[in-house]
Amino acid sequence: MSWLPDEFVHPVHVPLPGGAHHLRPIREADTALDYPAVMGSRERLWDIFGPAWGWPRETMTREEDRVDLLRHEQEIAAHQSFNYVLLDTPETAVLGCVYIDPPERVGADGEIAWWVVDDLVGGEVERALDALVPRWIAADWPFRQPRYLGRDISWQDWLARPEHA
Repeated sequence: MSWLPDEFVHPVHVPLPGGAHHLRPIREADTALDYPAVMGSRERLWDIFGPAWGWPRETMTREEDRVDLLRHEQEIAAHQSFNYVLLDTPETAVLGCVYIDPPERVGADGEIAWWVVDDLVGGEVERALDALVPRWIAADWPFRQPRYLGRDISWQDWLARPEHA
């Protein structure tokens, strides 16, 4: 059984309030923008995602990022998991990402996490994304029990939960 209904169509463009930023599925072609965004915020991202996902490694290369984005693009096409990139309107800068994944741990039917680049932490864009994601998930995704990693459950508590069989 799939984690999403067969008829589910994932959103392809999600505007943030204010109209200057949007989310869309990430693509391999985003590597040139993604790599500096990730590596420019790497220490903070490692503090958030490192213990659970082992990402982003200090030694990650541009080519490894490209391969990772290609994998994400393929997973999106297959509806296995989703990585949405946060972009400015002209799509000249990656400003963060939203991950929507099948549950690894018991107690949820979807697991969602997101981040913004260091320059946006605590600012208007981060606040807009923080407000948007739960509303967007509730409105456009078929989850009954979404889990917001690092938000409604700490990463430490999530890691302590039993894995799905």
